[in-house]
Amino acid sequence: MEGSLRPIHLACRIAERAEAPVRGAEVLAEKLGARTIGSGASARETGWEEDLRDARGCLLEAGGQVEDALAAGDMPLLISSDCAVGLTTLAAALRDRPEARVLWLDAHGDYNTPGTTSSNFLGGMGLSGAVGEWDSGLAEPVAAERVVIAGVRDLDPPERELLERSAVTVIGASLETLVYTQNAIDGAPVFVHLDLDVLDPEDHPAWMPAENGLRADKVYDLLEAVADESEILGLTVTDADPDPRAVDVALHVMDPLLAGRTVA
Repeated sequence: MEGSLRPIHLACRIAERAEAPVRGAEVLAEKLGARTIGSGASARETGWEEDLRDARGCLLEAGGQVEDALAAGDMPLLISSDCAVGLTTLAAALRDRPEARVLWLDAHGDYNTPGTTSSNFLGGMGLSGAVGEWDSGLAEPVAAERVVIAGVRDLDPPERELLERSAVTVIGASLETLVYTQNAIDGAPVFVHLDLDVLDPEDHPAWMPAENGLRADKVYDLLEAVADESEILGLTVTDADPDPRAVDVALHVMDPLLAGRTVA
């Protein structure tokens, strides 16, 4: 396996509205020996425009950290508490590898836009902004046809409609998720975004839980199958819960992507 693992904890605030993911990211980062970048992540409810403005530097730093790790031949492991990191990390990962795919594992679509959001939450707009459904002003869009979202099961109606019209491959949470995901990626290099709420709440609690999720062993098997067939370019992890059992589950499902790598 090529390249060292470069674990990075992005500790600056993006759009966090709950303390558990902030604390969870801290605990997970400590377990993985991550270097901390930034500070000040804390929960408060603000609108997407304010968060996008205030978090601009934090989001650009996230993309820069991914780009720097890849340029050095390392695998970035970016730990954050908010999925809006995708606004810059996906473009950074695919900039020099346009043939790669993004595997976005998430219970939610993160595919709302300024015109569809009912929550005014930037964290629910990360993937749509990354593929150019709206202009964040942060990075060039990633081609939607390069994106596979899997494990999704909680979509707002306008969000669902937008996803159905897009070129994104959408895979739900079912017994066939692993096979459908393998077929969609088709052995291409892959950058993985793992929102831990893709897991069933019985295995890992989430700030916004969605029932009937993928069990931990199924996510482990899925990522093992992907790692066996594809070059893993990097990984972002979000929505960790600080409970020790939850952290152990998170480490377990991530293991197929990290095994055999030394920390840079």
